[in-house]
Formats: sequence, structure tokens, C-alpha cells
Amino acid sequence: MPHGNITGLALHPSAKKGCGKWVLRYLSPLTKKRRNAGLGTYPEVSIAEAAQKALLMRQQISAGQDPLEQKKILEPAQPTVPTFEDAATTVHAERLPGWKNHKHGQQWINTLTQDVFPIIGSLPLDLIQPRHIADALRPTWLEKPETSSRIKQRIHAVMAWGWAHGHCLSNPVDVVTHLLPQQPSKTVRLQHQPAMPWRVIPSFIAEHVRNRTRYDVTRAILEFLILTAARSGEVRGMTWAEVDLNSAIWTIPAERMKAEQQHRVPISSRALEILRNQQGLHDILVFPSIRKGTQLSDMVITAFLRRVQAPSDVANRVATAHGFRSSFRDWCSEQGCSRDLAERSLAHTVKNKVEAAYHRTDLLEQRRPLMNAWAEYIGSRVTSGT
Repeated sequence: MPHGNITGLALHPSAKKGCGKWVLRYLSPLTKKRRNAGLGTYPEVSIAEAAQKALLMRQQISAGQDPLEQKKILEPAQPTVPTFEDAATTVHAERLPGWKNHKHGQQWINTLTQDVFPIIGSLPLDLIQPRHIADALRPTWLEKPETSSRIKQRIHAVMAWGWAHGHCLSNPVDVVTHLLPQQPSKTVRLQHQPAMPWRVIPSFIAEHVRNRTRYDVTRAILEFLILTAARSGEVRGMTWAEVDLNSAIWTIPAERMKAEQQHRVPISSRALEILRNQQGLHDILVFPSIRKGTQLSDMVITAFLRRVQAPSDVANRVATAHGFRSSFRDWCSEQGCSRDLAERSLAHTVKNKVEAAYHRTDLLEQRRPLMNAWAEYIGSRVTSGT
């Protein structure tokens, strides 16, 4: 039903009686094409109000403007939903000041860059479904459960940020485990770390480790790892600032420890000899990559153990770097060493809160004879001069 006073203004009746939609039909001065501009619904918009809106649009048309195009310019653009990669980058930047060190922050974004972005990085947050999250987690879910759990936590943080900012209506990570197989328990996972039997270590050291050149960092770091019963990451990230050669103490800061508590390691005479041999290779790192001048990859020790087919207590599998901690613990038990000294040497946390309350010292000097005895034992097959 046209409005007689303004050209092109008409009320289009709707299915509901007494209702309709106001439309101004006009010729765009820009494109010379017919266009329809909605002015609201009747009776919410009265005849007078519709006429006023249409009159203003006609004035724009007379001035050579297209009313619908002008509306686009004046209206604020609708915010676009960020992709997962963009959102993760934002979350990383927001969290970075609160992390204990730059390394942890870099690891946080690196895991997403490597394992998640190739799969869901380009997807807008509102389109990400649980199945997409499952696809990103599946490659590491069973093979590397600890790594996969960390990735899952980081994806959850990104999606939670998106939910909080109105970019998605839920967090798909909350239900993703329903699409993935059951992970083995932590106890079972620990049992599957192949360890070299402690009785074999002396001959292994003599045959494969001791005979090396000054620049053979791989064998040096492996022997030091065995001597100190430390974790691979703790030794690979070891810096000269953490070492007191005069007191023969290695102090690992809390931020580099699994339990986030400072740990002091008494350095045996043999371990001290290795450290002195490493001096001059790098200003910061004790065991640097000679080729790159950076921290060694976790695969360096693994590759060496595979290459020499290091024997283990698991059939058809070679010993792992982490397994040497188990070897040390078994040796301690066989020697009648106190459980407390052995556990503190491994920097294991005390789960019993009452017992933990009494642990006010790290028993450093009591642990020193233990580490010296361990060093003497594992070097017992080495002939003089090697």
C-alpha cells in the first residue's frame, strides 16, 4: 500500500492482521539500480514516523547519496570472531607478565604453534566443536599423555577467554574427553619408563660413555645426568649461575623444578670433573649444543641411547634418560640407604602433609656421601686414563 505523499514509500502487509513493514523503494544515485530500504514495522513505526524517515532518505538521494550505503558507513562495524590462533596469541600476551620466567611463556605458545594451530588455528572460535579439539589432541593423547594434558589445558584457557569475551557460547574442551580413549593412569605411565638395571650401568659407562672428546657434550651430559640422578630438562637447562664449584653444589631454582621448589644437588668428585671440563664452551649453558650454541634438545640423549642400544628392564625397548632415576633409586634400596635420603636426592615431594611439615632441611651434607658412593660405583669398571 503506497504512501501518497512520498515517492516510493509503501507499507507491505504481513500475515498478521493490522501489521506490516515500511519500505522505501528508490533508484540508487550511485549504481542506478533499484533498492529497497526497510524503515521498520507497523504499527511500531507510525505513518508519520515512516514518512519522516523516508523524507530524510529522499533528501540524501537528492544530494547524490545512497541511504543504505550511508547507513553502513555510520553504523559501527560488527566485531569479527577471532580465529583460534589470534585468540591464543592474545591470551599468551596477556598472561606473559604473570609467568615466572620467559621460558615457560615460550613453551606455552610453542606447544600450541606446533600441535594445535595446524589443525584448528584458522577456525573462528564460534565454529570450533569438541571434535576439532579431539583432532588436535589425538596425536599425543596416548603416546605423550603428559604433553597432551598440558596442550588440553592451554586450549581450554584460550576457549575460556573466547567464552568470556562473547566469541563463543561454551567451552568445547569441557566435553572433549568423551571423544577420546581413556589415558593410562599416571602410575601405569611411570611403570613404562624403561630403566637400565643398576648392575649394568658400570659396564655401560665404561664402554659407551667415558671414552669421549672435550666437545662430546652428549656423553658428558648423559654421565652427569646419571651421576646426579637429575631429570633431563634440569640438566639440559643447567646454567653456570646455578653452580658453585668451590662448594660443589648445584642449586636448581624453583621455576625449573617439577615441584616448583628449589633443589640443591651435592656434586660428586667425578661430576665436578665433568663440569670443569665443560668450562669455556658457553658463557651461560653448562651443556650447550656445540653446533647451535643453544640448549640441547631432549632428543639428543634419547637418540644416543637408541644408537648404542642401551639395555633396559623392558623387553625390546632401550633405556630412557628418565629411567636412570629409577636405577639410582633401586641401587639406593639395595645399599640399605634410608628412604628419606633417596627420595630427597630425587627431589620427590612428600605427599603426606604431616610428614612434609617436618621436612625443614634438604639434608644436603647427609646426601653428599651417598652421591659420592653412587659415582664411585658407576665408574668402577672404568680403566685408568679414560
